Amino acid sequence: MKHVVIVGGGFAGLNVAKSLGNSKEVRVTLIDKNNFQLFQPLLYQVAMGALNAGEIAYPLRIILSKYKNVTVLKGVVKTVDPRKKTVFTDFGDMQYDYLVLCCGSKHHYFGHNEWEEFAPGLKTIAQAAEIRRRVMEAFENAERTQDLAEKRKLLTFVIVGGGPTGVELAGSIGEMSRFFLSKYYKNIDSTLTRIFIVHSTERILQSFSPELSLKASRALENLGVQVWSCSLVTHIDADGIQVGNERIEAGTVLWAAGVRATSIGKTIGFATDSSGRILVGEDLSVIGSPEVFCGGDQAHFSLPDDNTLPGQASVALQEGDAIGKNILLDISGKSRKPFINRDKGQMATIGKHAAIAERGNVKLSGLPAWMIWLGVHIYYLSGAKHRLFVILQWAWSYFTFGHGARIVNKEWRFYSVVPELAEPTEREELVADPVCHYTRDSVSPNQIVSG
Repeated sequence: MKHVVIVGGGFAGLNVAKSLGNSKEVRVTLIDKNNFQLFQPLLYQVAMGALNAGEIAYPLRIILSKYKNVTVLKGVVKTVDPRKKTVFTDFGDMQYDYLVLCCGSKHHYFGHNEWEEFAPGLKTIAQAAEIRRRVMEAFENAERTQDLAEKRKLLTFVIVGGGPTGVELAGSIGEMSRFFLSKYYKNIDSTLTRIFIVHSTERILQSFSPELSLKASRALENLGVQVWSCSLVTHIDADGIQVGNERIEAGTVLWAAGVRATSIGKTIGFATDSSGRILVGEDLSVIGSPEVFCGGDQAHFSLPDDNTLPGQASVALQEGDAIGKNILLDISGKSRKPFINRDKGQMATIGKHAAIAERGNVKLSGLPAWMIWLGVHIYYLSGAKHRLFVILQWAWSYFTFGHGARIVNKEWRFYSVVPELAEPTEREELVADPVCHYTRDSVSPNQIVSG
């Protein structure tokens, strides 16, 4: 039996494992730093307290339990030697016949990793918990302060980046401030709340048509969100952000401006683009290494019009399925098939009854788009139990504007970016792309303790 090693249990990696499941020709080992699959499209709802983390995370072993030839191992892949066909992990070395890299992406601060301390991104459950803590702490501190200037600052929220994640975060905070504050906080005037989306392009949701982008902007404005277009952030600190010559004093700053692929591609020595994505051929194999495949956010797949496939869940699912089928074709001595992406469209939600959806020439907004968004996200969730819980939670929130998880825990603070080091130090034991590191409030963020 050929040994297939899959690195990463996201949408792409999981679908590769399913495509190869119960095949008598291969045995599969899936390695992930977590023992669960995270449904990232709904992670912002965990950050805003609308859902709990357990409702969008599902154990990988349960998902793959019916496939007898698939083994799941929790660990971190440090690097790969393509010539020796060896994967080096934190629990030992492993030989492979085929390797599939689906390691995803991480936040990109454009050379300012020090900004993450003041503006966390949203890629993991730990980051979602930290964002929720900061937002709820801002409300709690605004409730008790008598200083009007301080109250205004605490009730000012800035989201850097106007993509789907930034829009969804801004819309959720807008709904919370409008319908949640007045109900539960007696000393806060919700009209003092200010929410900004600061982005560098001419309009938000750049991948959508200008018509839908404009409708999304208007929906955000109805929730009290101010959109700053063509605005480049030049500095972020504990008290707010600097945009050119203008300063926004803010109690909470969130980052949704950019992502880049994990660095393992460069570590191995594969050809990558400017965002760190590994260049792949038409069959999704790595250029120059036909036994290595790459999918999901980590893959750079060129289209005939010189564009590349976006980092969307629908694309990753199709790539994972195609990789699995090509491996089986290769083993059976047949020719691999080129990958053809079927455009499933794109969606973004702003708030209750407010969403946009686009597929080809079909463009929807408002309630119809919102209903489609609900249905699609419920469909792709893993497990009937999770689908039921999410439906019930959304129904409760729809009629009551209630939010489930409003608990604030200040014991731990989160940092996910290890500062770049000029020379190797005692931190060499840390992997290139650590999942998360924690430090107590009284400890400097540079004193990283492995999580």
